[in-house]
Amino acid sequence: MNDRTPLRLWAGLRHGAAALIMFTLAAPGVAQLVKPALKPLDVFDLQWVSDPQISPDGRSIAYVRMSFDIKTDKARGVIWLVGIDGKHARPLSSAPTSSSPRWSLDGTRLAYLGAGADGSTQLCVYWTDSGATAAISNFTESPNGLAWSPDGRLLAFTMPVAAERKPLKADLPEAPKNAHWADPPKLIDRMVFRIDGEGYVPNVFTQAFIIGADGGAPRQLTQGDFDTQGTPAFTFDGKSVLIAANRRADADYEPLDSEIYRVDLSDNSIHALTDRRGPDSHPVVSPDGKHIAYLGFDDKRLGYQATQLYVMNLDGSHSYSLTPHLDRDVASPCWSGDGRQLFFQYDDHGTIKIAATDLGGKMRVLADDVGGRDITRPYSGGSFSIAAAAKGNVRFAYTKAASLAPAALATGTSTRDIATLTALSDTLLSQRTLGAVEELSFDSSVDHRRIQGWIVKPPGFDAAKKYPLLLEIHGGPFASYGPDFAAEIQLYAAAGYVVLYLNPRGSTGYGEEFADLIHHDYPDNDYGDLMTGVDAVAGRSYVDTERLFVTGGSGGGVLTAWIVGHTDRFRAAVVVKPVINWTSFVLTADMTNYFYRYWFDGFPWEDVQSYWKRSPLAYVGNVHTPTMLMTGEADYRTPSSEAEQFYQALKLRKIDTALVRVPNASHDISARPSLLIGKVAYVLAWFKSHDAAAP
Repeated sequence: MNDRTPLRLWAGLRHGAAALIMFTLAAPGVAQLVKPALKPLDVFDLQWVSDPQISPDGRSIAYVRMSFDIKTDKARGVIWLVGIDGKHARPLSSAPTSSSPRWSLDGTRLAYLGAGADGSTQLCVYWTDSGATAAISNFTESPNGLAWSPDGRLLAFTMPVAAERKPLKADLPEAPKNAHWADPPKLIDRMVFRIDGEGYVPNVFTQAFIIGADGGAPRQLTQGDFDTQGTPAFTFDGKSVLIAANRRADADYEPLDSEIYRVDLSDNSIHALTDRRGPDSHPVVSPDGKHIAYLGFDDKRLGYQATQLYVMNLDGSHSYSLTPHLDRDVASPCWSGDGRQLFFQYDDHGTIKIAATDLGGKMRVLADDVGGRDITRPYSGGSFSIAAAAKGNVRFAYTKAASLAPAALATGTSTRDIATLTALSDTLLSQRTLGAVEELSFDSSVDHRRIQGWIVKPPGFDAAKKYPLLLEIHGGPFASYGPDFAAEIQLYAAAGYVVLYLNPRGSTGYGEEFADLIHHDYPDNDYGDLMTGVDAVAGRSYVDTERLFVTGGSGGGVLTAWIVGHTDRFRAAVVVKPVINWTSFVLTADMTNYFYRYWFDGFPWEDVQSYWKRSPLAYVGNVHTPTMLMTGEADYRTPSSEAEQFYQALKLRKIDTALVRVPNASHDISARPSLLIGKVAYVLAWFKSHDAAAP
């Protein structure tokens, strides 16, 4: 605080978290009130940018303005338009929700997904010359993945369709009139029969469609019991549509083996353009119609495999990788207007970068601060788009990450001329003091590999004081944190904790070898990475080494449960949506066909010891740390039975424990803002109840 003398005073709990009030002496005898810390209810006032789409001529940008609706307790998105200079910002329409804006190639129209009169999702179009909007569909199912034809006459999209194969049906008698019988039994015969966040899967498959840009009857392009993946793409002449799909008869047993297909509009015939073991997806056609860029990798059945950027001829011949030496996950490829460059994004050391490459693989970075996909926790991720008609110095728009604010809208050019156009949460954040974010790195005690992480200090931090340390662990485990704004982390800091989060081995953005250090060996040595990080920060003068706490969700929940089974150094722990027993998890999760094949070396009944020795439940007899469990009641990724096993085992051992069940919540417990607040409140309450020094 420079030469000002701080006097600090803790206020009481408000909305479930401590609010820090700070007074400073601006002049002798004069007290000045400093802005309070972030409060739980503040999450309803946060706004951020998603899915920016720059017009073909580069003069305006459509983006989705996201917020949390305090009345419906849900995330809400509305498409806004703004000039490239940041002026003339206005909502696309008065519709309460809208998403997925996509420009026609001539820039005269914008297709998007909007709410129909009955609340259903419909295809809509905005005309730039008149400002008029209209729904061009009246579907009973929700469309997705919009793409314009080159001449602007058609839109391609995907939509669920009932399966052609009819399941076994029993001959059941009808209930007598006025009788109230139970709901009839439901037959399940699909391997993947429920999906987290969606529930039990109806007997449908996602198919590709086209529709006239002015409306009319849709035309279904694909048939059969397989899903069309991602967004379709028209060929340059508009006579075919490219799709990605896994059309194998044994697709359930080879879940990653998708190919790119050309569907000819003349007769709906389907032609495979790729053929290899591994995923091929996200096809985009070059402006001259000669090449197709796409994503994929050769499947070696590793836990993590870096996605590469490929180019092939229109007929599928002469395929080669443009990024064989990048060793990072490539996403969102798109062509420059002259077809000489491909733009894409990739994750690197906790951040997302936008890069361009020529067809010889010569690459350069255009922006290195993309992010803001998740405002709850600091997961790396974001999105961008380029001006499709631009040649030479290409302009792009993207979601810009920051440590102390949610994602903003930014624009730049091939010469890195970056400008930020929005500051949607400034009204709130200008009235709050946030915890400063500091990067750190250290050598792991396991093998001296360099590990990256971040510290978030309490607002009004005073290095002369002692603070409790909270280790927060990311999920995945093949994912990464970064220096992005995160409401949960800031609320922990606002409650007076120094928060530490790390990217231990297994995290993405550090190369395939680093991520696969946990292949068939998770959780294990990543525990050593985490403990070395705790040692590095606990050794700082402002950390109270007697007040260490730990929490994490999903993969972070696995590691939190593993930690309390291997050390007693933490005062308390909160294990959120974990895997506790790998055998029961693999056989009850929504991705059984993936987990057993890629995360293990065989079926659980064939390799019992490997599954068991990697299960936190195997070490529950060592636990002495007070440990609370939290799980969503509708979680089909790490089912509630996982958390319940650890809870019951701790109860049997008379270890201090509690179980928090979140009604109707999927694996994404914090998807609804009130549940984000509830999660943080329960974590803080548990830690406070086991912290004798807490105020």
